[in-house]
Amino acid sequence: MMFRFRRRTFLATGVCLVALASILTLSYYRIQKYALLPKLVAQKEKDLCKGWVTNNSISALSDNRSFIITPYFDDRVGKQTRVIGIVHHKEVKDHYCWFCCPAEDVAFISKAAIEFHLDRFGFPYVVTDLICLEPSHCEPRYMALQSSGEGSDSGMSPRFEIKNRQRQSTLVDFTVCISTMFGDYNNILQFVQSMEMYKLLGVQKVVIYKNSCSQLMEKVLQFYVVEGTVEVVPWPITSYLSVSNEWHFTNDGTKIGYYGQIAALNDCVYRNMYRSRYVLLNDIDEIILPVQHMDWKTLMQNLEKQNPEIGIFLFENHVFPNNVFTFPPVHVPHSWNMVPGVNILQHVLRAPNKKEVINPRKMIVDPRKVVQTSVHSVLQGIGGSVEVPADVAIVFHCRSPLQPDLPRESLIKDTILWRYNTSLIGRVNKVLQKIPFEVVK
Repeated sequence: MMFRFRRRTFLATGVCLVALASILTLSYYRIQKYALLPKLVAQKEKDLCKGWVTNNSISALSDNRSFIITPYFDDRVGKQTRVIGIVHHKEVKDHYCWFCCPAEDVAFISKAAIEFHLDRFGFPYVVTDLICLEPSHCEPRYMALQSSGEGSDSGMSPRFEIKNRQRQSTLVDFTVCISTMFGDYNNILQFVQSMEMYKLLGVQKVVIYKNSCSQLMEKVLQFYVVEGTVEVVPWPITSYLSVSNEWHFTNDGTKIGYYGQIAALNDCVYRNMYRSRYVLLNDIDEIILPVQHMDWKTLMQNLEKQNPEIGIFLFENHVFPNNVFTFPPVHVPHSWNMVPGVNILQHVLRAPNKKEVINPRKMIVDPRKVVQTSVHSVLQGIGGSVEVPADVAIVFHCRSPLQPDLPRESLIKDTILWRYNTSLIGRVNKVLQKIPFEVVK
């Protein structure tokens, strides 16, 4: 009897402790939520809303440990601003959003929830979302960010325009996000071929985050900007951080991997969230190439029909080594020999993928279903993802070999690109004829 009584007492005590823990947890989250709610700023701090508005694609805050790319209005979960930035993963603790409500001549402050992206790969700096609740009764057009809630550095803080509050009524079908162009990029011929292939496949806009390129490449970019196909986003990441050419940290003193590629990709997704039905995330030497269809529109119509709830589609990478040549069955103009770069039509032998190695994929996504993305997968999304079989579509990746010791007879002849020979050659010729000849020589 005594045992039973003690057991009942123990069980009752346990129930009470669980209930108390639940109450404390609920209270904690309420306190946390309350701490993040926007609060009216003192009258003297309203001068913050009269500061300059920066148009820089990367801006350093006063702590010199935080670099802001762009704030975006994001109402998919509540009324909030999501600021895409790059911060030191250990040294940055707090940030505060200062919202300007000009119609009421008031300002509000909101403490940011800091969300580090998972794919840091060992570097000290990481892509980060700073998420701030907005004032409920106004729609601020501008905001500022500070490491303090006291306004002590308000005079030095630039204001940022909050993007995506105004949305386009019509969407383009496909936008390609290219990140990042660096190392005085000069692979002119492959760039033009890729651009013309994208257009054949159905692209309306290509967004390029440019760190550096050659003078000739500047001419080519300008041609496509004037044409309306390309949007160039300046990407001066090297002015702020020591960057690595590698995706993983090698203890060499660099601060972020691959020229901040992940930050650029996330910005590109949000930049085109309400501009484009689909966004393709790939490098300039990659083409997501349909196998069963001739263009992206029919490819995606079929994939959507089979996967109506899915907005993230992953395509298998296949390397076509650019040091192994096969000449196409149609004539290629001799003038192409004067253009620097790789002729992808000559590279239709692909290396077999290793079964024991994880093969990276590239993506076509519905940007409205992406919260955070990495290079080869979506880190946070709405709904699931699908790995598209290689007999439906592949990533045609023409680059230096990853398996340099493979003999030619081990490579697989795959001439799917040659379906576009005639159209592609004609398009590339027209572009090259419009670039000043004295530059292309």
